[in-house]
Amino acid sequence: MRLTTRELVVFAVLGDVMFVSKLLMEVAPNIHLLGALTVAYTLVYRKKALYPIYIYVFLNGALSGFATWWVPYLYVWTVLWGATMLLPQGMPGKVQPFVYMLLCAAHGFLFGILYAPAQALLFGLNLKGMLAWIVAGFPFDCIHGVSNFFCGSLILPIASVLRRAEQGFHG
Repeated sequence: MRLTTRELVVFAVLGDVMFVSKLLMEVAPNIHLLGALTVAYTLVYRKKALYPIYIYVFLNGALSGFATWWVPYLYVWTVLWGATMLLPQGMPGKVQPFVYMLLCAAHGFLFGILYAPAQALLFGLNLKGMLAWIVAGFPFDCIHGVSNFFCGSLILPIASVLRRAEQGFHG
């Protein structure tokens, strides 16, 4: 997966877009565009979408602190990327928006469950402690899942803009 100079710049900007969008939306906890951007980037750039995703992850750590909260970020976004990669690329156009919105929502609802194993390892939680941690965060996961569903409505428009920009460069 060698990158051209143009791709390096594009992916840096897309990673920055993820980070800035998160900063701008921090006033509303667990409501952000990260899931929608992750899915859109994956639809357009496939494997190479990992570059902007991890640029975002490392920017987040560099500017907010590489602390224990950050460790699960090394894999939680990859789960969404992987799930998107597994979806069939030839889905009917009328089905796509709903499937992508549901995928985004599922990632939000499951965020605490995805996050929990790292927390358990880092803080020495047993299974009971990890389950308690998941239950305590469930209200926030509900907000996350519902907001991801609605933010997911932006996936196809974002992907469309990115595809047009790519075609404009190559065409």
